Amino acid sequence: MTTTIIIEDEYPAAERLEKLLLKLNSPVQILAVIQSVSGALAWLAENPAPDLIFSDIQLSDGLSFQIFEEFPVKSPIIFTTSYDEYAIKAFKVKSIDYLLKPIKFQELQTAVHKFKEMQLLSVNDYSLKIDSLLDSLQTTGKRYKNRFLVKHHEQLVPIQKEEIAYFFTSNGLVCLVRRDAKHFLIDYHLEELEKLLEPSYFFRLNRQVIATLPAIQHIHTYFNGKLKLDLQPKLTQEVVVSREKVQAFKEWMEG
Repeated sequence: MTTTIIIEDEYPAAERLEKLLLKLNSPVQILAVIQSVSGALAWLAENPAPDLIFSDIQLSDGLSFQIFEEFPVKSPIIFTTSYDEYAIKAFKVKSIDYLLKPIKFQELQTAVHKFKEMQLLSVNDYSLKIDSLLDSLQTTGKRYKNRFLVKHHEQLVPIQKEEIAYFFTSNGLVCLVRRDAKHFLIDYHLEELEKLLEPSYFFRLNRQVIATLPAIQHIHTYFNGKLKLDLQPKLTQEVVVSREKVQAFKEWMEG
């Protein structure tokens, strides 16, 4: 009997995973379903480590990586998430697999079988297996972030890529602006967003703004070879593309 815990803050996703686990040929005992970083830390401090952990990455109070950085556990981890830009980091914290939601039964079965195989490996063999997984993952091509979970009053609201007009930074804070002009603070730097966003859809206009093509309302020639842009929804601060970035911006606009 394999003991496991599920760390997941979305009830439908946790319920689906529980049902899929019960369908497996090899028996799995679910010890707990935990919804937060703080809850997981408390549970792990008070209970013996399970044989296996299933963990979402983005939880209501932070990233699950914090759990395993603050409380190193020996249990292998299967990460379950909607965002695969965290894949490389996931494998560096004893992950044996990485499943994208909605989880498919066959993929779950394969991941658990992989866990069973790794139970038979030595520590060195296990490390080599993880390195092999990393190499394989890095050659499969990068996927980009398609939605953001943002806080709005007392709720968490998902925003799809197509709903975003632009991101801008002001006084050290980064704001996501939706096409309906609603503003949401997000916990990312623009440098991080550049790596997470699809470059054919988003462009870093300058040090303050990353925009989508639909947000570019007017393009004005500006002094010294620069371009001045009007965005929609309107942004109060001036948006200027430097002379060095003008050619790349034009190529992006032309597709």
